[in-house]
Amino acid sequence: MFEYAVAVFFLLITPGPGVLTTAGIGSAFGFRAGLGFVAGLMLGGFINMMLVVSGVAALALAIPVLRTILLFASVAYLMFLAWRIASAGSRVGFSPAASPLGFRNGLTLQFINPKAYVVGTALFSGFAFLPEAPVWEVVLKIIVFNLIWLPVHMIWLSAGAKLGSLNLSERSHRTINAAMAFSLLVVALIALASVL
Repeated sequence: MFEYAVAVFFLLITPGPGVLTTAGIGSAFGFRAGLGFVAGLMLGGFINMMLVVSGVAALALAIPVLRTILLFASVAYLMFLAWRIASAGSRVGFSPAASPLGFRNGLTLQFINPKAYVVGTALFSGFAFLPEAPVWEVVLKIIVFNLIWLPVHMIWLSAGAKLGSLNLSERSHRTINAAMAFSLLVVALIALASVL
């Protein structure tokens, strides 16, 4: 379970459409303007998770070869994201919106967010810690995921609001990108270690 919690943490602190948009709203409009969007992301993420658990994850758990293929595909995508982040140079990927996005936008984003499906598949098809009780494993994974998800998104929203008021150097941008890329690589290695 510890490996799962560590993987959730690193998957959530790394940039994807949800956290980057959250940080962008915080940067452009402040912390309070992003709360509705984060609430929509949370509900959308839960629905997305249920779609993964009831469909793809159930199929993957029943067919070991498919489970392994999905896990390696997820790891490959995480490595691709790490490369994209590391190669961004001195630009941090925060793209502020033209106007605040609210609850409905956050909810909708989770259905078109490829990282959400990849993360859900990686987390629910890997990191088995209760193979004799798969239903309880899923319930515990959902609880742990959400206990980490909310504070991490609040941190991203706060960071975006804070970064919006700072004039960062090129070196600082590169350091942030390197840390995000490294976090994704750690998740990929943990996921691979859980099946080897």
